[in-house]
Amino acid sequence: MTRKALYTGSFDPMTNGHLDIITRASKMFDELVVGVIVNPNKHPLFSKEERVSMIEEVTSHLSNVRVDSFEGLLADYVNRNHFDAVVRGLRATSDFEYEISMAQMNACLFDEGIESIFLMTSPKYSFISSSMIKEVVSLNGCVDDLVPQIILQRIKEKYIK
Repeated sequence: MTRKALYTGSFDPMTNGHLDIITRASKMFDELVVGVIVNPNKHPLFSKEERVSMIEEVTSHLSNVRVDSFEGLLADYVNRNHFDAVVRGLRATSDFEYEISMAQMNACLFDEGIESIFLMTSPKYSFISSSMIKEVVSLNGCVDDLVPQIILQRIKEKYIK
């Protein structure tokens, strides 16, 4: 039986912290889908198509990882696509408090047998957030070791216009 998991986020932009979770989770499941969430209440720097394309590029070396996008209720997407687990990364206590509430709600909405799996972020990436990356780059700061280089280039292109 194939074990299939989903790792979701807005990934605007993807960071090395995200890539670390993807790499580690890909070793735990036969198939890992990176799900780019489209939130109509947010105004992302990158379009859904740009985010999907960048993630596909930086995860191309992981043969069991594919990228998709969706909007709407996470549980609907999870149930419709027959995932076995949803992977979430935790950076700090504040993440845990938010994520445990979401996991408990999702437990009521997911089909039977679907689990929420939490992976602790590697300590070297525990302070990184996509918002912080965008802010530092917009102010000409250096984040070279915090995001994949191809994504860093694309972020810089957005701010150079």
